[in-house]
Amino acid sequence: MNPADSAPTPQLFDGLDNAPATVLLAHGAGAPMDSPFMAAIAAGLATRGWRVLRFEFPYMARQRSSGGRHGPDRLPVLEDTFRRMVRQQADAWPGQPLVLAGKSMGGRVASLLVDELAEAAGVRGCLCLGYPFHPPGRPLQLRTEHLASLHSPTLILQGERDSFGRREEVAGYSLSQHVQVQWIPAGDHSFKPTRSSGLSEAQNWATAVACSDAFLRSLLHQ
Repeated sequence: MNPADSAPTPQLFDGLDNAPATVLLAHGAGAPMDSPFMAAIAAGLATRGWRVLRFEFPYMARQRSSGGRHGPDRLPVLEDTFRRMVRQQADAWPGQPLVLAGKSMGGRVASLLVDELAEAAGVRGCLCLGYPFHPPGRPLQLRTEHLASLHSPTLILQGERDSFGRREEVAGYSLSQHVQVQWIPAGDHSFKPTRSSGLSEAQNWATAVACSDAFLRSLLHQ
């Protein structure tokens, strides 16, 4: 048995059960599902009428219970956990549209699965909040190959000064016509702006929620 299937997955829900769609929102490598960023995005989307399911990968659940630091699980475990959450929601709410979403690493996993799950589970699209195009300081170690051939509608929200992929770098990448990139002004990997920009972190998070909401609405009207 896969370890990811043998233990309950920590979950948090925001929004109403009768929402037009459920957004499955996965955390990034270093912060849990209830980090300030994740909480702000989930609450913002719920306020706009969406149902948001946050969940944790096995390593983060172990970290929560033990209090120690654990590195991320290998990619197959991350993918299997995401697949399992999709199956659970599809079984619990038959016919309700699903959208895969994630912060950084969670968004990368979502983008790797969206085409597969669009066919198998009726997933409508993918939302990436701060995509890790490459590790900081290693611009040649790209994580973009699958992004060139995606068939599912995908929105990447990226801070203009994100060290995992700045605006001038991303402009040179080959991305599918189904992948949109929208830029969060002066934002870093978690959309925190520079002081000189005159913007606040809360304002940039609100911008991210507004862009996400518009994308989600577009998915339901295709």
